[in-house]
Amino acid sequence: MAAAWILVLMPVVLGLARAGPIPTSKATTTGMGCNIGRFKSLSPREREAFKKAKNALEESLLLKNWSCSSRLFPRTWDLRQLQVQERSIALEAELALTLKVLVTVTDPALGDVLDQPLRTLRYIHSQLQACVPAQPTAGPRPRGRLHHWLHRLQEAPNKESPGCLEASVTFNLFRLLTRDLKCVASGDLCV
Repeated sequence: MAAAWILVLMPVVLGLARAGPIPTSKATTTGMGCNIGRFKSLSPREREAFKKAKNALEESLLLKNWSCSSRLFPRTWDLRQLQVQERSIALEAELALTLKVLVTVTDPALGDVLDQPLRTLRYIHSQLQACVPAQPTAGPRPRGRLHHWLHRLQEAPNKESPGCLEASVTFNLFRLLTRDLKCVASGDLCV
């Protein structure tokens, strides 16, 4: 009788062993090679580097004579308003614009201060790109709030002065890192 049970249970045990572990919660990966969950929080050293960069950028902006008519990133801009699968697309566009603007900062005094934050932002951006589905050249385009946000980010360099872009990106930097990135990294747990 024991031999019969072994014959019955052996295929079941082997089948479960090949199946691998059973996930306990939904992972924050959306594509091949995508593991954005590691960015739920930055290290204290990275946060300090961003704080120094933001302070230096703000000081440099105070010395410039700029007047901006609109807010590129309004206070009501909240990734939680988007569907979970849309959030990484919006964050990727936000990060791309932030990098584009910060790379063009010409103040030589900011070079050393911006080096580490720019490296970190480039790394996060490269990892996030693995999570963003390729946009089809034909077919359905993003709609609704996501479409509005993407359009706004895409048009910003054409509509805003370089000083206003720099100011908008600078004042949005910590929200991008502490709220938006954390939300995307948390996946469907961000509500």
